[in-house]
Amino acid sequence: MKTKQASAQAQARRAPAHRRREWLFVLTGAAKTPRGRVGLILTLFVVLVAVIGPHFAPYSPTAFVTGQFNTPSRQTLLGGDALGRDVLSRVLAGGWLLLVLALLSTLLGLAAGTIAGMTAAYRRGFSDGLIMRGVDVLLSFPQLIFALLLVSILGSKLWLLIVAIGLAHAPQVARVVRSTTLDVSERDYVHAAEIIGVTPWRVMVKDILPNLTTPLMVEAGIRLTYSISILAGLSFLGFGLQPPAPNWGTMINENRIGLTENPWGVIAPAILIAMLTVGLNTFTDAIARVSLGVDRAEEAVVFNLLPTDALE
Repeated sequence: MKTKQASAQAQARRAPAHRRREWLFVLTGAAKTPRGRVGLILTLFVVLVAVIGPHFAPYSPTAFVTGQFNTPSRQTLLGGDALGRDVLSRVLAGGWLLLVLALLSTLLGLAAGTIAGMTAAYRRGFSDGLIMRGVDVLLSFPQLIFALLLVSILGSKLWLLIVAIGLAHAPQVARVVRSTTLDVSERDYVHAAEIIGVTPWRVMVKDILPNLTTPLMVEAGIRLTYSISILAGLSFLGFGLQPPAPNWGTMINENRIGLTENPWGVIAPAILIAMLTVGLNTFTDAIARVSLGVDRAEEAVVFNLLPTDALE
């Protein structure tokens, strides 16, 4: 018995060490691909505009500096909006809060979905059935409709936007995590940890969760894209960030009536939202392709088709 337990301990310690660095390897590999470089450049450009833009805005984003829907001039490079505010100043100042809310809601959705999916797959039985039936109920609501339902009932508060969008993401993340956890939980080092008496929560955190980093990175990119789209959509419908605070989604709604007079009030924020969405999707696709190559290399190592240093 002691020999068997010692063998199990050795097997648990030999859990793939490269997994700890796999997320960095995948990100680096994705950034080196042409697809990944394009996505990363687009994403970083928009993030840079959102982060440092407020410091370079020529006017206060709420100041009335020109006429209603005035065309571009030397004083207002992108003209005026529906109330005579500088479009360029509002564009530069209207992205950082959108990105912060999108990031926080995505992190909440990933955390909730990971806990639910990993618990369902590892505990199985009644827990699996209960959690996944709840996930199925939430999946029956489209994400935007679910967020609109909560916001329209409880009001347009920033914390509520984060919670509503995070909960809308959690079911999709849970399904992906559950599928991956079912595979990981059958590996030898997980069984070895169970044999030596490691608690289920410790097994999930120490042995299973590190193997979920790659699919979670892919999900993070996809969910972040949806978060930005939902936040922009809610702002467009009047349920998101409230005026007079500058916001790219709100700007599109406010200025669409003057599209023929000064289209920049709609075009500029729409272009930035589109660039961010395309950039994130493209970089996420590059991550998924590199991740698939890593998984195939692992399978080849398992079946002695490649030397073990192929993963390094």
